[in-house]
Amino acid sequence: MKTYFCAAILALSSSLSFGAFAHNINASSTGGFSGPVNAIDTVKAVLDTGMFSDDQPVSLSGFITQSRGGEIYTFKDSTGVIDVEIDHDKWLGQQVTNKTKVIIQGQIDKEFNHTMIDVDNIRIAQ
Repeated sequence: MKTYFCAAILALSSSLSFGAFAHNINASSTGGFSGPVNAIDTVKAVLDTGMFSDDQPVSLSGFITQSRGGEIYTFKDSTGVIDVEIDHDKWLGQQVTNKTKVIIQGQIDKEFNHTMIDVDNIRIAQ
């Protein structure tokens, strides 16, 4: 009986700790730094980067021109076009059309024969 009681207390304690931890994650996702970003800032610059540019940060301003299916979209700025991957949870309820200017932040995802952007954050440009 003591074993079950101790296990129940331990399980309750860990779930309370996890709940507090999860709450802190959600709280921090609503705020953060708002200022200059040291990142590649054009599609052309992304496409011109060398083969060792995987995971380099990017911050691009432009338009989502089409959905390619799933979480893959085509992104366009004044310098070129590139595929981007935007997970469903990154949209945060924002409604975007091909005429809505957006700012995306993420990393270069460079494969052997294809380069795309893995988007961490998307927001409508002000």
